[in-house]
Amino acid sequence: MAVYGGIEAGGTKFVCAVGTGPGDVRAEERFSTTTPDETIARAVRFFRAQAAGNAPSAIGIASFGPIDPDPRSPRYGYITTTPKPGWAHTNLAGAVSDALGLPVAMDTDVNVAALGEHRWGAARGLDTFIYLTVGTGLGGGGMVNGALIHGLMHPEMGHIRVPHNWGVDPYPGYCPYHGDCLEGLAAGPALQGRWGQPAESLPSDHPAWALEAHYLALGLVNYICTLSPQRIIMGGGVMAQAHLFPLIRREVRTLMNGYVDAPAITEENDRFIVPPELGARAGVLGAIALAERGAPRG
Repeated sequence: MAVYGGIEAGGTKFVCAVGTGPGDVRAEERFSTTTPDETIARAVRFFRAQAAGNAPSAIGIASFGPIDPDPRSPRYGYITTTPKPGWAHTNLAGAVSDALGLPVAMDTDVNVAALGEHRWGAARGLDTFIYLTVGTGLGGGGMVNGALIHGLMHPEMGHIRVPHNWGVDPYPGYCPYHGDCLEGLAAGPALQGRWGQPAESLPSDHPAWALEAHYLALGLVNYICTLSPQRIIMGGGVMAQAHLFPLIRREVRTLMNGYVDAPAITEENDRFIVPPELGARAGVLGAIALAERGAPRG
């Protein structure tokens, strides 16, 4: 049986693994994201260290972005205009492929997590769904008609503009590009910037959570009206606060106001807006699934 390698390339940490799926992860390593040269070299060392039986036949990468996901582009597999210091215009996929002599497929962290959930998790059997992560940043990916979402480049769901009532919420937003886009108002740094403490330290009855649910629901109703997803999967550190889910579901129903006549929205249930079944491993397992699919052809 072929074994595949996966890299979850996050802005804070890298996770590398080899295996064939959730029940067969044969080796795994986590380490901090430092400079491109140092971090990529450490990932390469991990895969070179695998014994003959665990040597991967291909590598998949789930990367923070923005990236160039177009296999016809000369910059395919590059991290492009990221604000992360030192990482803009880094040829991540090419560096890994050249060092290991293996085919490498790369997509955004959220698209790849969506692929993992489609293969083994909360999106099994669906062909149109969204995976949204709310943590240090806020991003989204998913599938439409069974294909990962691409086009001009890839989705940037965190940077949509949502109504900002300055009288209720004078916080200006933290996004360095847009200020009060959805990410700027609702990702983890916005919670800390607005309330003066990290999200995980805020009690469940704090007013932060009603405002957070409102902003996230504003984003979700835009995605619902645009893509008509069969399910919305929400992961990331902020969504580890389980009490957020019922608040978001209720706010989505209020904002939709009965317009989309689908039981998933109109009825109170926990099957439409859900946490990832793969949890924090969705990214690296999705990267293994991406490697199994094979490197794209230009």
